[in-house]
Parts: sequence; C-alpha cells; structure tokens
Amino acid sequence: MLREIVLDTETTGVDALKGDRIVEIGCVELLNHIPTGRHYHVYINPQRPVSRGAFEVHGLSDEFLADKPTFEAIAGEFHAFVADAKLVIHNAAFDVGFIDMEFGRIGLPRVVPENVIDTLSMARRKHPGASNSLDALCARYGIDNSRRTKHGALLDAEILAEVYIELIGGKQADLGFGVVETVTTLAVSTQTAIRRTHEALQRPIALPAAITDTERSAHAAFIAELGESALWREYIRPEAE
Repeated sequence: MLREIVLDTETTGVDALKGDRIVEIGCVELLNHIPTGRHYHVYINPQRPVSRGAFEVHGLSDEFLADKPTFEAIAGEFHAFVADAKLVIHNAAFDVGFIDMEFGRIGLPRVVPENVIDTLSMARRKHPGASNSLDALCARYGIDNSRRTKHGALLDAEILAEVYIELIGGKQADLGFGVVETVTTLAVSTQTAIRRTHEALQRPIALPAAITDTERSAHAAFIAELGESALWREYIRPEAE
C-alpha cells in the first residue's frame, strides 16, 4: 500500500535561514494515488511578524495568528501524520527547508530526501520550457482553481493532489494493475506482430553472397595484419576466419 501526503506550507517570509517561520500547514492523504479524505491542517503562531510580502500572498495577519498554537505544540501530531509517507510537494526545496528548520529547533529528525517527490521538477521534465506554476498546471490540465484567490496551504494541497495525479498519468482508479495489464498486452501483441512480419519477409531460398571468395580472403588477411587486439576481429563471421 503506497501512502503519500500532498503537502503545502505558508510562511512569514521566504528565508528559513534568516528566521522566517511556518504559519500554516496543509496535508492531503493519498493511498495508491487515490485521495482518502483524510487531511491535516493547522495554523501556527510563528512568534515573529509576518512580512508584508508574505501577507499579500496568503493573507494571514499577525493578529489572526496570535492565538494559534506554536510549531512545538503541534509538531508531534504533524510528524506522526507524515512520518511513514512519501511527501508530494510543489517546489519541495522551499517547504522542506522550512520543515527541517522547524524540526531542528525541537530535536526532530530532518525530512528524508528520498521520501520527497517534487512536482515542480516532474512538471519541468514533462513540459520543458513552459510555465509550471501551480496555476499554470491547473490551466493545462483543466483543474478548477477559481477558489484560489489567496494562497492557502490546505487548498493548495488539495489542488496539487489533482495536479500530481495528472502528472503521473491521469485519473485512473486502477493505476497499476489495469495499466500494467494493458501495457503488457500491447507489448506482447507488438512483439508478435514484429515476429510475424519478420517471418513473412524471410526468403525461402537465401540469395547468394555478393562478396567473392577472393575478396573475403583478402579482407581476412588484412584484418590478421592488425593483430589479435584489433576491434575489427570482433566483427568477423566464424566462416570468414
């Protein structure tokens, strides 16, 4: 059973190394790429002011966050929710950098890089040269993001879950078995068609060689002069030696 958590955060600013903190976490659970309906969402008191630029992005004010729990208070439940899952994140380096910084403050282990799936990297490989922001991907895949007037961690995680499913191949309830069976059937059919075509093209009587015995002997003598290590010796047919 593959368990994945689609995750997004909002922060006080853009630089965790300079003291910016997480103010919101939103997570959506997938099992075998299918949403389960379980999610994790929390607002956090960052214990420092929200920058003007960040406020314009997510709209979470100092006043709104003042009575929310600190990261230390919610760290245990958050860590328990994500600990055994792959994390699906858009521009993962940003969010993971903040999570690692918060975990480090209270002695929790850093996020394991091998457990992180970066949908921005996936999108760039699949659509090179195109815009691969979350909004651009929604437009490309026909996903409704009209509610996204401001960034919000849970809403963005829900939207990203839909985008992620499209990036890995589309909305298929039987991702895996049905696809593998279909691909296998196509592969076998293709191999059978190639084999039958090859058999149909075989001549009942082989054509005579276009190279004379004299020419073949001269070529073999030339190769022999090149020494035992000559690369050409690997291409001499047994009957030509």
